[in-house]
Formats: sequence, C-alpha cells, structure tokens
Amino acid sequence: MSKLKQDMREIIDSAIKAVLPESAVKEALNRKDFQERKGKGKLIVASIGKAAWRMAKAASDILGSGISGAVVTKYDHSMGDITGLEIFEAGHPVLDENTLKGTKALLEHVKGLKAEDTVLFLVSGGGSALFELPAEGVTLEDMKDITSQLLACGADIVEINTIRKHLSGVKGGRFAQLCAPAKVFMVVLSDVLGDRLDSIASGPAWPAIVKKYCLNIKPELMKILAQETPKKLDNVTAVITGSVTALCQAACEIAKSKGYEPLVLTTTMTCEAREAGSLMASIAREVLTSGRPVKAPCAIIAGGETVVHLTGHGMGGRNQEFALAAATGISGLEGVVIASLGSDGTDGPTDAAGGIVDGTTEATLKAKGINISDVLKENDAYNALKAADALLMTGPTGTNVNDVAMALIG
Repeated sequence: MSKLKQDMREIIDSAIKAVLPESAVKEALNRKDFQERKGKGKLIVASIGKAAWRMAKAASDILGSGISGAVVTKYDHSMGDITGLEIFEAGHPVLDENTLKGTKALLEHVKGLKAEDTVLFLVSGGGSALFELPAEGVTLEDMKDITSQLLACGADIVEINTIRKHLSGVKGGRFAQLCAPAKVFMVVLSDVLGDRLDSIASGPAWPAIVKKYCLNIKPELMKILAQETPKKLDNVTAVITGSVTALCQAACEIAKSKGYEPLVLTTTMTCEAREAGSLMASIAREVLTSGRPVKAPCAIIAGGETVVHLTGHGMGGRNQEFALAAATGISGLEGVVIASLGSDGTDGPTDAAGGIVDGTTEATLKAKGINISDVLKENDAYNALKAADALLMTGPTGTNVNDVAMALIG
C-alpha cells in the first residue's frame, strides 16, 4: 500500500472513532434536565438506527441496572446482549418483517407510562427503515414499494423521510404521543444535512415530492398522505449530539497532524454521486497544476450524502459510484488518492463502506476489459472496484453521521 493510501486509511479510521456515539451519549445524559428526572419513575430506553446498539450500550453503562426497553438496529450491527434491553436486527434501507417485530416490542415498553416516567429515545440514522409501524390503511408492502421507488429515482433523505412520516404510525411525532404523559428525552446522532429534527429518522412538502418523482401511489394512500402529523409536542426534549460537521472537523485535525493542509469544501454535499466524484477529481487536478484552492500536500474534504439515479441492475452504492467516477478524473496522475465512504461502514446494499482510488485505478480496470462509463450506466461500481482492489472495507462502525469524501494530494 502506498504512503498516501495508508495515510488516507489512518485519517478515515481516526475520524470515525472521533464521532462514535459513546461520548455523545455520555455528554447528553450529564445534562441537568435529564439528571433531574433520574430516579423519579420508570426509565425506558428506546434505541433505533444503525448506531442504536452502541448508543444503548453507552446508556446502559452510564445508567446501570434498572432500565428496560428495546434496541432496533440494522442486520449485523448488534454486538451482543445488553442487560434489561431486547435487541432486534432488521432491514435497511428497505424495511422488513423484523422491522415491525422490533417496533411492536419497543411500543410494548412504553405502554401505560405515567408523567413521572422517562423514555430515553436514542436516535441515529437508519431509524426510518428500522423503526416503523405502518399507519392504519397502509401495509408493509406499501411502505417497501414506496421506499424502493424513492431510492431508485434519487430522492434525498429529507424527501424520503417526508413521505415516510405521513404513512407511519410512529413517526412525525406520533411515537411521543404514544409515550405521553411520560417525558421523552431524545438524544440524536444526526445523519441529516442541517440536522433537521423533522427528518432525522423521519421527522408538508409531500405533494411536490410525489409529483417531482412521478411516484406510483395508490389513491387510498394519497388520502393517508394528506393527513397532518402532530405540530406541537409538549413532552419532548431533543439533543443533537453528533453530525457530519464533527466528522469533517476530525478529519481536518488528523490530516493536519500528518502534514496535509486541510480544506473543507462543504458539509452539505447532496448532488449526484458520480458528478461529485468528477468534481473532486477536477479539484485535485487544479491543486497539482495551480496550487488552488490550497497548495499540496493537502486534504480536500467534503461531507454530506449524495444520490444515485438507478439506470442499471448492478451492485454498488453512492460512495462507490463517487470513487469510481473520480478514478476517471485522476487517471494517470501521481500523488493523488480519493476516497468516499459511509461513516456507518456500509454503502448501499453491500458489505463495503465505499471506494478508494488513485491514478492507476482506471488503467487497472481497462487491462481487465472493464470500462468505467459502462459500469456506471449499469450501477455496478462494487464489482468494478473489487476488480481493481479499490473497495474500502471497514465493517460496521457503530456510528452514522452521513458520508465523507476526501482527496489526499501529496
């Protein structure tokens, strides 16, 4: 492995460690408003999302015995039993039967609560698919179909969650209503750009979204979409404890310590994945030829969540498409490495976090008869990157604060 690639891996790994949820949960639970409620009634832990297990384990370690509740996380993201808590794994990004099973179990724990009781609601990205009970008149198949349509047409996370919450029996404030009169103390590890609480794990722009993407929705579901979600909740306190901004800042500090001048382009990247990859490659070329926008050695960093419009039937994810598109732009260049990855360690329906490419990647693929343009049309970035030994594999990280992309220029 080249020194640039080794430095890239070390920066990525260290930056992700800096945004793991344990310290965030500890900080939130030390707040005065939470401490004042401890010991007054029941304490129920409800943890949902890709980082749900680690958030729940941190809470358990801090609070000790006497808690009960449930954890609903993505397959392979649980790391064992937690005393007093039921653990469920379910489908993501498309919900499945285990989603309903875990959600129903969690709802059982919040039945019949009193005003002195507290629900510690630990929320991380992925909760939209992992915590779900369709509203009356909506089926699991309806939810799966609409989610698949939105993912295929390139809708962003805010648009997806806007639709989801109107079809849900637990989102858009409805879970808090089910907990009432108990107090809900919500600790949020944000994966939504701008940290919009109405969109993190599905917080009324739905008519525009349906029209924009020409969604095929049954008339009876359109009537359900038109129903308003709760606008005011008096029993909820929300604390945002982590975000992609913190991830990018951590990457900056680690890159600087290794001798690379860091520059954060944005923490709200939300364009087409392959276009973002091409742009990152063009910035790397600009650095090498003119020293703009920063002189080498440097680290160009961008955070956010790109989108993919499906045109083929291959396997991959937005970060893999980003990296593969960037490989074309830096083909033949020395001293440049570009990586893009999901902070949770998974990208799309694959076991890769993303991709890491350099100036030799495209030539390696051409030698094997693989054309990057054809691969992108087929959305088969995973197999192409695998052929070039360019997949970025981290395994589940236990956190989820959007994606980060970086060009490291020596």
